[in-house]
Amino acid sequence: MATGTAQEDAAIRGGDKLVLRGLKFHGFHGVKPEEKTLGQKFLVDVNAWMDLRVAGKSDNLSDTISYTDIYRIAKEVGEGPSHNLLESVAELIASTTLKNYPRISAISVKVGKPHVAVHGPLDYLGVEIFRYRSIDTPN
Repeated sequence: MATGTAQEDAAIRGGDKLVLRGLKFHGFHGVKPEEKTLGQKFLVDVNAWMDLRVAGKSDNLSDTISYTDIYRIAKEVGEGPSHNLLESVAELIASTTLKNYPRISAISVKVGKPHVAVHGPLDYLGVEIFRYRSIDTPN
């Protein structure tokens, strides 16, 4: 697994992050025809690592990134044009967020499908990706 700079790795281990949990969208992602026509529910979690010290001291929204801005990206991708793979959905959420918000040093995106054709009890099946600004969006 590729890792970022030492600073990025340290930030992920114990650093500040914005947290979005349990986002729910109805989308048309998947390889089966019925997934593309009927759609289904998708669950999304996002962690966006950035230094939150200034915002914590200033109590000013301009010193951070609004959760709603990241939510909008996840919603546009989740409810947007169909992708075959959850990997592609997660990648687009991560890359768009890193591109739009240079203060974010790393991001993790988890995308899950709670309703899958698997015989057995489960909460969801899905993917989780980690992307580092230094590797995935170099200057």
